[in-house]
Amino acid sequence: MTQMDVSFRYVNRPDERMMAAIDNMREVYGIRRVSFNEKEQIVRVEYDASRLNEPVVAKLLRNTGLAIGDKLVLA
Repeated sequence: MTQMDVSFRYVNRPDERMMAAIDNMREVYGIRRVSFNEKEQIVRVEYDASRLNEPVVAKLLRNTGLAIGDKLVLA
């Protein structure tokens, strides 16, 4: 198992429906954790890189209705 994380800036604040869909993302094999920094509007996803890759994680987020931008490189 190779644990990775990826962060994206999001545009729209998640509503209750989106949060339920995001919560269900954890049922996808390989997703470990989804966390939000509401102040900076950043969503961070920890995942197993042996099962998933960044484009798949981004697609899963977009499928919840969350409008995300490009991947962020955090120091």
